[in-house]
Amino acid sequence: MPGHPPRGGLAAEGRNEVASGDPPERATNREAAREAPDGLSLVATPIGNLGDLSPRALAVLGGVDAVLCEDTRVTGHLLQRYGVSAALVPLHDYNEAEMIPRILDRIARGEKLALASDAGTPLVSDPGYRLVRAAIEAGVPVTAVPGPNAAVVALTLSGLPPHPFVFLGFLPVKDGPRAAAIARHRAAERAGLSATIVLHEAPHRLAEALAALAEGLGPDRPAAVARELTKRFEEVRRGTLADLAAHYATAEARGEICLVVGPAPEETTGAEDLDTQLRAAMAGQSLRDAAAMVAAATGLPRKQVYARALELSRDAE
Repeated sequence: MPGHPPRGGLAAEGRNEVASGDPPERATNREAAREAPDGLSLVATPIGNLGDLSPRALAVLGGVDAVLCEDTRVTGHLLQRYGVSAALVPLHDYNEAEMIPRILDRIARGEKLALASDAGTPLVSDPGYRLVRAAIEAGVPVTAVPGPNAAVVALTLSGLPPHPFVFLGFLPVKDGPRAAAIARHRAAERAGLSATIVLHEAPHRLAEALAALAEGLGPDRPAAVARELTKRFEEVRRGTLADLAAHYATAEARGEICLVVGPAPEETTGAEDLDTQLRAAMAGQSLRDAAAMVAAATGLPRKQVYARALELSRDAE
């Protein structure tokens, strides 16, 4: 994402590690070519431990005509580790729009292509959404080779309710926009949303992000900081937002980091009447989106909630 450091441990620090035991068996070029699907394949790559690259992922990466990737050095190193030879084509936020027509043209001419992130699952806080959207609209077959995902791993290790959850990607970098983003989520909670939050954060912004979350969501909200996942120094620190903010105010954080924040306490979720919920939701969202959210949270008919939202909006003018 623009303005954010590379998410993957390999990209950021060159510290992806090899698991004990034998690596996945290599497929021959002929076998790999048969394994690679037509069209575009989204291939998940390790988030830290190179042993997490699946045999199917290797076969697809080795069987396509080209691999689209954020950083050719990172993906090249990964493929070299397993003796896979592939043509690498840079695809990132800054060139995705101009690359889409060329990519679709190559697929139209019968080429098989794969999209791989530096680490983890493509599109999840990584480039590729615009390409996938364009491919679908063009009738191009799109498939996926599932695998590692830092956000999901952090969620499962956090000890917090795993579902429902909301993935927010990265919070805004600057204080004002970050506080506004947190306030919008809090407004959604007041409107009835009850979900665990998962997000990414850069190590040098972790302490201030935790402090902002504690201020906006409440200092006693349970949370977890997961870092270096699947690596030798993997750590999951659990506590309240206030405790975690205090810890990382003095302790240096390193590596890729995921934050997991528990849902709002039951006694503060959905306790307000319809008007209160609508006003809270409308403070951070459009009238239409606020009405849809409150309708979903309360179970009331959407038309009824939207009509009441219109009345409240007119009264406030």
